Amino acid sequence: MSAGAPRGLASSGQKPITEILHPLSAAEEALSPGPDVTGTVGGDKEPGLTNGTPAETSSPASAPQLLSRLQLDDDDDDNDDDPDVDARDPYVSTETRDLFVTVDDPKKHVSTMETYITYRVSTKTTRIEFDLPEYCVRRRYQDFDWLRIKLEDSQPTHLIPPLPEKFVMKGVVDRFSEEFVETRMKALDKFLKRVADHPVLSFNPHLNAFLSAKDLNKRQGLALLTKVGESVKHVAGGYKLRARPPEYCAMGEYLDTFSQKLGTIDRIAQRILKEQSEYLTELREYGTVYSSWAGSEEELQRPLEAVAGSVTTCCGSLDDLSENMSQDILPVLREYVLYIESMKNVLRKRDQSQAEYEGRLEAAVLRKQEDRTPIPAEVEKCQDKVECFNADLKADWERWQSNKRQDFKQLLTGMADKNISHYEKCQAGWESLITLLQDKQTEDTTSETN
Repeated sequence: MSAGAPRGLASSGQKPITEILHPLSAAEEALSPGPDVTGTVGGDKEPGLTNGTPAETSSPASAPQLLSRLQLDDDDDDNDDDPDVDARDPYVSTETRDLFVTVDDPKKHVSTMETYITYRVSTKTTRIEFDLPEYCVRRRYQDFDWLRIKLEDSQPTHLIPPLPEKFVMKGVVDRFSEEFVETRMKALDKFLKRVADHPVLSFNPHLNAFLSAKDLNKRQGLALLTKVGESVKHVAGGYKLRARPPEYCAMGEYLDTFSQKLGTIDRIAQRILKEQSEYLTELREYGTVYSSWAGSEEELQRPLEAVAGSVTTCCGSLDDLSENMSQDILPVLREYVLYIESMKNVLRKRDQSQAEYEGRLEAAVLRKQEDRTPIPAEVEKCQDKVECFNADLKADWERWQSNKRQDFKQLLTGMADKNISHYEKCQAGWESLITLLQDKQTEDTTSETN
């Protein structure tokens, strides 16, 4: 099997339960994020929260203790030297861009039943899973929603990128306005690019269908949504998780803190945008007054018109600055608020998987003590599932952190550039007024001399 092809990590060289005395810690040690990131103040260690990863990681003592009580054989690790293990791991291989997608060209469709917007989805690829090298289809929002439901159902251990919210408040935002459609199109394009760049999600057959099929089966997607809801309720059978491993606790704490910070920034940004809009309205009226005044003051006509022109320059620059905030800054903040919810959802699923494993393991221990029965196969499957969750979650966490750094670097750099440009334009506008007034003063002095 090629290195780029996806495969569940549970089946990629995972050790059987009879060869592992500490099942939860094994995968965590193998995929530990790196060196210690704790800081010391006055000799006391403080837990590091860099990227949500603590300095020390360990699994709950309960599961290994239960497993050791089963008196399992301590066999040699047959898979440690298997050269095919890394080949089956999609995260080990170097990523190669061979799938390019673009969402653009929104079009409004009006029928007797409904009005909706479709977007052109263009695909270029060299993958053998696709029959053609290029595709061009039209999709509406509910098609993107269908794809995300499919991905969540078929790839439960992975972080699925968020979609922009489906519903908007009537009377507040016109979902058919040019600005709203443009913002949503950019968000859908980013969603699809993130999926296409993922080393596992990009090989999902549902993505293939979304990019190439003329029609999608929406009913199947809705049925799967119901199935997912029922399966989530059934997981772990009401068993309460003993303890979430420290590194996943740190992830949860990081997400909570990050969410609070983003919420505060978003609220302040919304308030600034509102105040800028009100100020812009007043500023435009301010410039109009100078223009009308210039018509009735012949001696002051040129300076007054220059003031009106400077105000107009400031208005145009402020309008661009506000547009940048509403279309480029706020959508990124909102996307990462939704991203946090998606990551928390994956963490909850991981906890449910661990709780299911602990519950089945505890039951196996009791049966082993009573009648010396062999280990049930479902315990091994649950162990593999937990290890798969741990490996996939860590890989997606690192990918998410990398994307976050890039996105916010671009956002902050763009914000700085826009503000610099805004104030430079305003300064140039008012400096031109000073030059005109100086020239006017020189003319008046020359006229008086003559």
